[in-house]
Amino acid sequence: MITRRMLLGTLSAAVLVASASMPMAQEKMYIPLISKGFQHQFWQAVKAGADKAAAEFNVEVTFEGPDNETMVDRQIDMLSAALAKKPSAIGFAALDSQAAIPLLKQAEGAGIPVIAFDSGVDSSIPVTTAATDNKAAAALTAEKMAELIGDEGDVALVVHDQTSRTGIDRRDGFVEWLAMNKPKIQVVAIEYGGGDQLKSTEITKAILQGNPNLKGIFGANEGSAIGVVNGAREMGRQVVIIGYDSGTAQKQAIRDGLMAGAITQNPVGIGYETVKAAVAAAKGEPVVPNIDTGFYYYDKSNIDAPEIAAVLYD
Repeated sequence: MITRRMLLGTLSAAVLVASASMPMAQEKMYIPLISKGFQHQFWQAVKAGADKAAAEFNVEVTFEGPDNETMVDRQIDMLSAALAKKPSAIGFAALDSQAAIPLLKQAEGAGIPVIAFDSGVDSSIPVTTAATDNKAAAALTAEKMAELIGDEGDVALVVHDQTSRTGIDRRDGFVEWLAMNKPKIQVVAIEYGGGDQLKSTEITKAILQGNPNLKGIFGANEGSAIGVVNGAREMGRQVVIIGYDSGTAQKQAIRDGLMAGAITQNPVGIGYETVKAAVAAAKGEPVVPNIDTGFYYYDKSNIDAPEIAAVLYD
């Protein structure tokens, strides 16, 4: 005679056997991306690329950054909080190429692959870096500047910072190309505005005040470049301005003739390739050590060309 207890025991055993034979549901990979900020349209485009990859590879991606690109401590806090969640991998765009290294060592020790994006760190810990070749891009802006000012005269730079890899490489790429190729062009000022438009505007006005013969200024990111345009306009000075990045204001400045041209990156591609590499690294698959996401110089003559329009961002 089969009792109710025996029947329940048999059913429970059957459920356990069935459960054991069924594959466990796989949790989604979690991949946080810690960017330099959110205040520029560039970062919104990077996020769009990351979201696209997240949907394609069926992973969970979060994207955050400090309120502005001077908040190194805040970014470090975000990185620490993200690592505490034990992600499958992490993407990181360093505001300071040295400050994050202790936390990145923790990630390495925990077996969490680090993917650097936009701006690398002075360390071999990241398994790859998805970024623009910033030195080559800045060298191209120097070449364009030289052409536009007749290969001689005084120029200046307004750079977003001197701690991130992008700030360092864009500054050095511009200055080194001129030193090697155009000895009659003198760099008379290099100032840092934290990528903030208002601060960069005031810096530009001071540079122009102190250099009445200045012929050109390079603004090394979106906020810097718009600050340079605004500063020159407020001072009533006509100088050759070359920027970096895209965005509505920069594109309009080029159309209006206030800015000669600019470098556009491929931010959607940066976000996409970061997540793609993170997924591969988390699975133990090989990842190339550097992912060059490309750049273009654009001005009024080619801003509407299909290959340029495809990588401009609003």
